[in-house]
Amino acid sequence: MIEERFELAIERVKEIIAEEATAENMRDYFQKCAAFILSVKETFDWVGSLEYEEADMSALADKNRELYADILPENYGRSYGNPDYAAEKLEKYGKLFSYLYTKLREMIPYAYEQKKEQMLIRIELFLEIYNTCVYAEEEGAAPDLKELEQIVYWFMSDYSEEMTEEVIEKQINPEVDFAKKIIMESDLSDLRYLYRFGEYITDNEIETAKHLLSMPEEKIKLMADTYTEGYRIGFAVTNKDITKKKTVAIRYCLGFERMIKQAVLNFEKMGLQATIYRAAAGVNRNGYFGAIPNKQYDFDHKDDAALFMDKQYINRRLEVLRNGYEKRKEMAAVFGGPAVLETFGETPFAPEFKENACRLSKEQQKLSVEFASASGSIINEYIKGEERSFTIIAFPTPEVGDNYSEIFDEIVRINTLDYKLYQTIQQTIIDCLDKADHVVIQGMNGNKTDLTVKLHELNDAEKESNFENCVADVNIPVGEVFTSPLLKGTNGLLHVSRVFLNELEYKDLEVEFKDGMVEQYRCSNFDTEEENKKYVKENVLFHHDTLPLGEFAIGTNTTAYVVAEKYKIADKLPILIAEKMGPHFAVGDTCYSHAEDVKVYNPDGKELIARENELVSEYRHTDISKAYYNCHTDITIPYDELGRLYVVTKDGAELTIIENGRFVLEGCEELNKPFQNQ
Repeated sequence: MIEERFELAIERVKEIIAEEATAENMRDYFQKCAAFILSVKETFDWVGSLEYEEADMSALADKNRELYADILPENYGRSYGNPDYAAEKLEKYGKLFSYLYTKLREMIPYAYEQKKEQMLIRIELFLEIYNTCVYAEEEGAAPDLKELEQIVYWFMSDYSEEMTEEVIEKQINPEVDFAKKIIMESDLSDLRYLYRFGEYITDNEIETAKHLLSMPEEKIKLMADTYTEGYRIGFAVTNKDITKKKTVAIRYCLGFERMIKQAVLNFEKMGLQATIYRAAAGVNRNGYFGAIPNKQYDFDHKDDAALFMDKQYINRRLEVLRNGYEKRKEMAAVFGGPAVLETFGETPFAPEFKENACRLSKEQQKLSVEFASASGSIINEYIKGEERSFTIIAFPTPEVGDNYSEIFDEIVRINTLDYKLYQTIQQTIIDCLDKADHVVIQGMNGNKTDLTVKLHELNDAEKESNFENCVADVNIPVGEVFTSPLLKGTNGLLHVSRVFLNELEYKDLEVEFKDGMVEQYRCSNFDTEEENKKYVKENVLFHHDTLPLGEFAIGTNTTAYVVAEKYKIADKLPILIAEKMGPHFAVGDTCYSHAEDVKVYNPDGKELIARENELVSEYRHTDISKAYYNCHTDITIPYDELGRLYVVTKDGAELTIIENGRFVLEGCEELNKPFQNQ
């Protein structure tokens, strides 16, 4: 039946190319969409042929470019993927038709995966919209926008089960191995393999793969060992039994296959099978992914759910999510969590707000928050937070600059620093912090930060601690001590002159806290206060009216800071490294989210008692919907903006840890040595 429906649908699409059955302003749209569908169908046939197996790099690159050309920045001004252009040409239908256009573009990777049914349902959605418009034209009327919106609504509702189950299956079932087969079975010295994923490929991915090919085997092994050992140690330091787990999800950017192949083998030795699955499109990507053709395109469509999100749809999504995990509860129970390889080096992205891009209404924002909370709780039932872990490591890509090879080697060095040395120094800092009633953080050089962070009270200082001594485990590289602060008594202003969070730039970001909760926020990216507040609320608060201060930490990796300054790449570093380059503050859940009752110990044997917010996560015992926000965004003050960070004890004594961007606490002298080489 799928085969027959697919052939009928393709024949109908071919007819549309020459038809003039719709209103003139819609004709160009439908014909271009039809041409694109046929191009993807041609790709599907080609991938299944012997010609594809023998194609050279040039032919593979040409096809890749053809499929993604329309949304590349140089063409985006005249693309129906651009909501403003779509609205200009299609008027009130612009938002809906621009969204339909994104659904058609989802077919590209399915063509490479040879998933005909996933292509078919999107083509049939297109045809239903088209036929409805043709019928209206025949009746001498304009298409009913509400009717068209209902078609999209029921498409998303009817296929939500299939789409949700596909995501779950790919994440936790290692037998779904499209990408893993490419990695493990390809000759990685033949770079044609990069095009077999169906992702957009640029010189960046090709040069990354070439660089890894040029590296000696021992360095590749060192990189992979650091990555997989971080994952294993993450279980060990949190007293979680990794032997209960059978799968690990690898997330990475294409080009690193040589390292990933070694990591898969490392995990197998631990008794873990890797799942490697394609990331969903969007500003934030989980899974494997190639180059992002146009970040503005992703940003413009991040709230497209506004077209169909309502209470009924949310309830349907939650129902199919639970059913999907229930069907696979045995596999979910042995899923250990993600092992993430991040990349950095791209030119920082500062988005534009498009007038005609979809925006969630206030009611939809509330529904989005409710869905995030409820879905997080469902997932935690099947993949228990107290039993899972993760690890994250980052490496640069060639876009980082002319000194790519040097920078890459520096990052490998940073990722493999002597954790024992840092462990000892950080324990000195923790010993000081454990004397504190609260900590005061003040900015300098134009930084207006003046923030007091209240800490939990230790009942037995000989056996308890407020701060975790974090070395190279879940967050690689080494270099931070962190805590979940008390909310009541945490007050003041956090300010950073420039910061990049989840690949988005913020200028003069300010967040004011009152009793640990975000009270006010602003930035200076846009011309109006309204646009700036909307930008922060959507992308830092994730539509919540407020968030708690979930984490306070002190980064100690001065080596990373000096490298960033030397090569002028501070604005390109991921938060994973940037958070180690000064004190940082996370808005959202704590680092112990869903695992507050799991005891954690520092290397000195002391138990970490600061694992929850007394006014938020304690709700998990009475009303779990109030306990978690399902977000956690770190904001770092760089050393050159840090005037003073000091402890205030119960009796009012002040103990300074950092002053004028340098560590002044006795026992921390080693941390200042990298500055001497600046």
